[in-house]
Amino acid sequence: MVILTLAWHTGWIDKEVIVAEKTNAGIRGISTVGIPVSDQDRALAFYRDVLGFEVLVDAPLPQLGARWIMLAPSGADVSISLVATSDDALVGVETGIRFSSPDAEATYGVLKAGNVDVGEFMRWPGVPPMFAASDPDGNRFEIVEG
Repeated sequence: MVILTLAWHTGWIDKEVIVAEKTNAGIRGISTVGIPVSDQDRALAFYRDVLGFEVLVDAPLPQLGARWIMLAPSGADVSISLVATSDDALVGVETGIRFSSPDAEATYGVLKAGNVDVGEFMRWPGVPPMFAASDPDGNRFEIVEG
């Protein structure tokens, strides 16, 4: 922290101003992204069995009456966490998550055939093909080719 002493032109009153120095908080990446779910077992089945994610952690949290569940596509650096719903974590949200697929159109066909709630398959010039989908709680995410 740096403290500067300034003299105001009106009345020449000394005033101390605290200026925060730029700091490095040590954040180096994104580890996991939480998705609020109303039923952790149902959400686990969807992300594991329908989307094909691997379970990385499934541990009880008795103090919260829930579990800590982390899943990820095979080989992914970032995972998702299935967070039990609460007043602070409501279900049915736009997650902002963009999952990638080497063939978005094939993924679209598989999910649609599996009765997953999917939106229109979109193609725009200069933009990778993509589509929106929702989990059983209505949490929306996108699949983007890449």
